[in-house]
Amino acid sequence: MSTLSSAVTATFDVEKIREDFPVLKQTVHGKPLVYLDSAATAQKPTAVVDAIRRFHEVDCANIHRGVHELSQRSTAAYEETRAKVRRFLHANSSDELIFVRGTTEGINLVTSTWGRKNVQAGDEIVISAMEHHSNIVPWQMLCEERGATLRVIPMNERGELLLEEYEKLLTPRTRMVAVAHVSNALGTINPVRQMIEMAHKAGALTLIDGAQATPHMKVDVQALDADFYAFSGHKVFGPTGIGILYGKRKLLEGMPPYQGGGDMIKVVTFEKTTYNDLPYKFEAGTPNIAGGIGLGAALDYVNKLGLDHIAAWEHSLLEYGTERLSAIPGLRLIGTAREKAGVLSFVMDGIHPHDIGTVLDNLGVAVRTGHHCAQPVMDFFHVPATTRASLAFYNTPAEIDALAAGILKVKEIFA
Repeated sequence: MSTLSSAVTATFDVEKIREDFPVLKQTVHGKPLVYLDSAATAQKPTAVVDAIRRFHEVDCANIHRGVHELSQRSTAAYEETRAKVRRFLHANSSDELIFVRGTTEGINLVTSTWGRKNVQAGDEIVISAMEHHSNIVPWQMLCEERGATLRVIPMNERGELLLEEYEKLLTPRTRMVAVAHVSNALGTINPVRQMIEMAHKAGALTLIDGAQATPHMKVDVQALDADFYAFSGHKVFGPTGIGILYGKRKLLEGMPPYQGGGDMIKVVTFEKTTYNDLPYKFEAGTPNIAGGIGLGAALDYVNKLGLDHIAAWEHSLLEYGTERLSAIPGLRLIGTAREKAGVLSFVMDGIHPHDIGTVLDNLGVAVRTGHHCAQPVMDFFHVPATTRASLAFYNTPAEIDALAAGILKVKEIFA
């Protein structure tokens, strides 16, 4: 087993960190679990589980309108998460942060509110060739409804966007540029700060899908100058069913509500409704309170570890994993960008990814197989699917060795 650099291991005690994740201690099919599917959903530390349990056992009550003690406590905990997110993203104000179910709902909120108000026939929306379906389909729906056109930034064989071609796509008709900060299928880290600047020079707004970025690197929405930025709690070691949409105040104030109901109003009569202030204008109904509190605990945990330390450890794992997998005959990595997060997507000569995933599962190794909700990416590389091993800070070199050994077992079985 190869070891990582001493400079990295000296500042990151992965074995101690793994003690915070009870799920990693189990066996699957009689083998120790090797969890390499964090891009789909990350595991939750005990601190997150405890925070959710405490809410249900001690503080469970609806938020915002109650005057009794439990409601006051749950409201305070839920809103404290909003403040934590503000610090996490370096947003200007907590009012610019909308609780949603996840990145998908955040993007749909923008297309349904900002889009329907601002996009007209003949306008253009620019996305990239590596987008997740959640950043394709809502824009397609909007374009079909409004008579607008969807433009696509091409990429090269390494899985890197062609910025020269992107610049050509930007015209006075461009209304929005919506791109992933990090590709879920390829691991490519896109130069979103530069892309945002280019879009703004053309008079367009920007939306950044941050689902795969926030677990692995520092994000500063003010430094990026992003107009909208969305991420999901379950990718950043928090619960499912919770996420955040960041939007610049001026834009959010000019957008109509996404849904109607309780808490997004000030006054309701049968003649007229007066909508609430930000951020509550976009948060109709009882939210995922436990999920919001769990997200706050997850951000506390990530901040305690330090995103710089997380990024360094994961980069070392990625380099080691790339070396190990590249040495396997008949294996081809899909996505070899010079700037990458911890994603190892690959195909093998003559073996379907689903068969690879099944064999690996029987060996205790959990990976993701399929198109990863990125079918245009698969079409570009002329493959039906890939096997994807995605890394997190709780993974180890030994687990990458287990993955490599499992792949060799796959070759033996299907030889």
